[in-house]
Amino acid sequence: MDIDVWIDKLTPCLEETTTGEIFQTTFEIAKESELIGLQEKGWNFNWAAPELSQSNIYKLQLKDDDTIQGLVSAEVVRGAVYVHIAESAPHNLGKNKKFSGVGGHLFAIAIKLSAANRFDGYIFFNAKNPELVKHYQDTFGARRLNVRIHEYRMEIDELKAKELLETYTLEGDLNVD
Repeated sequence: MDIDVWIDKLTPCLEETTTGEIFQTTFEIAKESELIGLQEKGWNFNWAAPELSQSNIYKLQLKDDDTIQGLVSAEVVRGAVYVHIAESAPHNLGKNKKFSGVGGHLFAIAIKLSAANRFDGYIFFNAKNPELVKHYQDTFGARRLNVRIHEYRMEIDELKAKELLETYTLEGDLNVD
């Protein structure tokens, strides 16, 4: 699976696009029942797909509001965290989106998972295309890895991860022992 989420704004909280009002965020593991049927509601990915069964799927929400603003699937793999997919909710896409900042928050959750597992925030993922490779390089300071596994494999190293975590104030439960 390839990451195809546009990072529109690096914000400590989500920002309502029409008013500029700032909203605190939380995250937690999504329940299986919350993931079924999302494609019928306009989501691009099948979040209940069997290939995601080994990963943690986290939902991003506003504090005191159970509406899912975005989802990220992340898995601990060989000393790092691999981000399978990240997706903003349909109402947070396009020029009429409700909130800015969702994509960055989803990556921050994966970085927090990496830090909690003593990987110092290091994550890796596959970008969908060369335009997104450049976007992730420019926005996050991510680097493209020259590996045969995937032509657009990327990483966010420990230093860039630390910088990103300093931006975000999201609270949540990683469900990590």
